[in-house]
Amino acid sequence: MANERDDRPLMLMGETGRLTSMSPMFPLPDFEPESGSAPLSHYLWVLKRHRWKMLAFVAVCTAAAWVISSRITAIYEATATVDIDRQMPQGVIGQEAVRSSINDSDQFLATQVKLIQSDSVLRPVAEKYRLLEHEGRGAGQPEKHAVTAAEAPVLLRNLRIARPPNTYLLNISYRSPQPQLAAQVSNAIAHSYLEHTYNIRIRASSSLSAFMEKQLDELRAKMEQSSMALTRFEREMNVINPEEKTNILSARLLQLNTEYTNAQADRMRRESVRDAVQSGTMEAAQASQQGEDLRKLTERLNEANERFAQVRAHFGANHPEHRKISAQVVEIQQALERTRQNILGRVEIEHRQAVSRELMLQRAVSETKAEYDRLNARSFEYQGIKREAEADKKLYEELVRKIKEAGINAGFQSSGIRLADPARPALFPVFPNIRLNVILTLLVATLVSFGAALISDVLDTTIRDPEQVLRSFNTEVIGTLPSVKNWRGRLGALALPLSTVSAGGELVPVADPVDHAVTGFEEAIRTLRNSILLSDVDRRIRSILVTSASPSEGKSTTGAHLALTHAEQGKKTLLIDGDLRRPSVHKRFDVHVTKGLSNVLTAECEWRQLLTSPEHLPDLHILTAGPPSRRAPDLIGRGLEELLAEATAEYDLVVLDGPPLLGFAEPLQMASIVDGVIVVTRAGATSRKAVGNVVATLRRLRANILGIVLNEVHKEMSDSYSYYSYYNKYYQAPKNA
Repeated sequence: MANERDDRPLMLMGETGRLTSMSPMFPLPDFEPESGSAPLSHYLWVLKRHRWKMLAFVAVCTAAAWVISSRITAIYEATATVDIDRQMPQGVIGQEAVRSSINDSDQFLATQVKLIQSDSVLRPVAEKYRLLEHEGRGAGQPEKHAVTAAEAPVLLRNLRIARPPNTYLLNISYRSPQPQLAAQVSNAIAHSYLEHTYNIRIRASSSLSAFMEKQLDELRAKMEQSSMALTRFEREMNVINPEEKTNILSARLLQLNTEYTNAQADRMRRESVRDAVQSGTMEAAQASQQGEDLRKLTERLNEANERFAQVRAHFGANHPEHRKISAQVVEIQQALERTRQNILGRVEIEHRQAVSRELMLQRAVSETKAEYDRLNARSFEYQGIKREAEADKKLYEELVRKIKEAGINAGFQSSGIRLADPARPALFPVFPNIRLNVILTLLVATLVSFGAALISDVLDTTIRDPEQVLRSFNTEVIGTLPSVKNWRGRLGALALPLSTVSAGGELVPVADPVDHAVTGFEEAIRTLRNSILLSDVDRRIRSILVTSASPSEGKSTTGAHLALTHAEQGKKTLLIDGDLRRPSVHKRFDVHVTKGLSNVLTAECEWRQLLTSPEHLPDLHILTAGPPSRRAPDLIGRGLEELLAEATAEYDLVVLDGPPLLGFAEPLQMASIVDGVIVVTRAGATSRKAVGNVVATLRRLRANILGIVLNEVHKEMSDSYSYYSYYNKYYQAPKNA
């Protein structure tokens, strides 16, 4: 029975022939967004799909760039090169004649660039060649702004000043549609810059000379007054140069101070030696200047004592050698005492001499210092008067020299800034660069076309291929139906079959297929039928609900062809139009609607009485929807379940064409009472969100989802549909044989 459930897992066969196990008894998770990233082959296919659009876009952009660049007015550029020598002196004499060693090349060159762009340099050139008119400035301005525009600083938009890296060169470039004008303007600006720098130096020197001449008279009078004051002071001191005498006394006082200091040190040293010697120690006597003889005697005494000790150890006191050595020791000791007394006397004498010399030098220092202080008191005053007189004289002479140098240097035009390479008319324009523009446009247009193709694929939220369905919903695609162009995506009335059944049970073609697209569609229907019915040989599917997420998905057409194909196999097939709101089965089989499913659900008549069958296919029975009824949708659950229970016992397959699942209650009840549900979607039109909601709803109902059928597919929609082009070649082969 149709309403009985089998706990065994249902095996579904996809397009590739792989069996997929699904368990209808356990709830499956709701729809989740697609996870993971698409393979690289998918993006390559996207580029291949849009290749003609991309090529057209790139070709149009490239052609437009070439046309626009060709029609733009050519601009020529001429460049004059100015060489700036920082080592060249600015003058011929004086400090300006010395080479500059300041390491400020970047700041200096930046200053020169700003100077070239100044109004004083550009205005003469702009007025001579009427550059403001050529650049379009000043034209069309109101009269009240005419004076302001004339007085405004001159700015040339076509002027470029550049400095080549690591050089002291400045390139003055000007662009113009006329190559001769560009060269003339560049050279004129360079010459104007050189002349302007020369005029700046002339004006600066003239201003400096005028200022120094005003100060010259005041300095002359001051110099004369200071000289007279110095002469009067020298007469009062009765010396020609008091400073020399002060210097002699200063040197003498310095020498006496040095000698006095040395005498003090010598006295203190001799006094310390005397005190040490008077203490009576032998070491102090030996440390004095006369201690050398004492040290020698001490050494002899030590040697004599050593020999005496040796003799005493071997001989007795009465032995001659013992007495001889003993006498020598006594004699040396007496000599040592006499030497010590002599050293003490000498040290005392030397100490008295050092004290006397110190007193004499102290008196000399005091007398010399008093004399120096007396002379130095007047010398300070003399030095002040002399310094003032010399400073006034030196300043006067320096000012006179500066005036002469400024006059000479003002007339010297330095070659530190010179025109190294004058500008010449250009042979080729610098703008527009047609080749560069075309290449850049080609690259940019290619990148934009790639990006647009990939973005359009990312923004496409519709269902396109089986791999996408498997990743998104964990559901197999059990069939794909190609798009039939002759019917504009919709299959029309099913008037004649492609084949019929002979008496022996074999399929006999009615006519040769003339429409290869229709032939491909029929082959896809047969593949779909086999995927459904041959998926599980142990459990046969007797009733199928064909539904979709939204209207116009092709579910009715798919259900009708599925039933037709099954009937052509000699199998009893029942096609029920369960879309009571918008029935369409009767139109496809050209059946007149009088009564149908709605009458059966309202118990007006028995369903077998309302069956119709096409003349050419007796194994196919059709139960139309019948007239609309407000009560019919509410009776679907109970009435349709009884109808399917009786029909599945008599027919090999019952195909139920239901309404769209989203927004209607009937398909939910239908899905719960049939053996399997097929969801038909339009490839490239149905959104993944809608299909995901349908799959999630059916799983919550624990309905047996046989799979999803993609309708109206074509080979440009995905790389999975490339095999559809084989149908034409395959069916054309017999004709060519």
